[in-house]
Amino acid sequence: MSPQISDIKKYAFHEGNSFLFDANIWMLIYGPIANKDGRTEVYSAALRDIRKNNCLIFIDVLILSEFINAFSRFEFNQLDPIIKPQKFKDFRNSAQFKSIAQEISINARKIIKLCCRCDSMFESADLPNVLARYEQGNSDFNDQLIVEICKSKDLVLVTHDADFKPEDINILTANKKLLKNP
Repeated sequence: MSPQISDIKKYAFHEGNSFLFDANIWMLIYGPIANKDGRTEVYSAALRDIRKNNCLIFIDVLILSEFINAFSRFEFNQLDPIIKPQKFKDFRNSAQFKSIAQEISINARKIIKLCCRCDSMFESADLPNVLARYEQGNSDFNDQLIVEICKSKDLVLVTHDADFKPEDINILTANKKLLKNP
């Protein structure tokens, strides 16, 4: 069976299916842009269907880390320039970040509760190949490791990231760029 990119709005979820949600999906469901972005409802509906059909969702430390970092960077970038520290680390170490860190942690716990943990495949990944692809300048290192996880565990990647289009894995998305034929 060759890898497919399928429309998540039309996908029939079945018990026994296993998925890996990319950080951008978690940002749409539990991040600071949730409910402010039209894509939230599409991916939240898919999450409800996945849970209703007793499918498994996996997460690894890379995706959780990307979610946490993207959430905190988003909040940093939303600050009024008058009060915004010059450096992100200054913001992260500030008293005003504490409530944001708490919100991020609450949402990260929600994600962890929904998922089965898996390792990042660092020990078994074909790192020379991953680095060779990375050095070509058109792929993200973490994305390449996510592809390795999906391949090794036979997981369907749920993502809105068009960078995954040329990958040799099954993908579910609502991203029209990903759904277009090559």
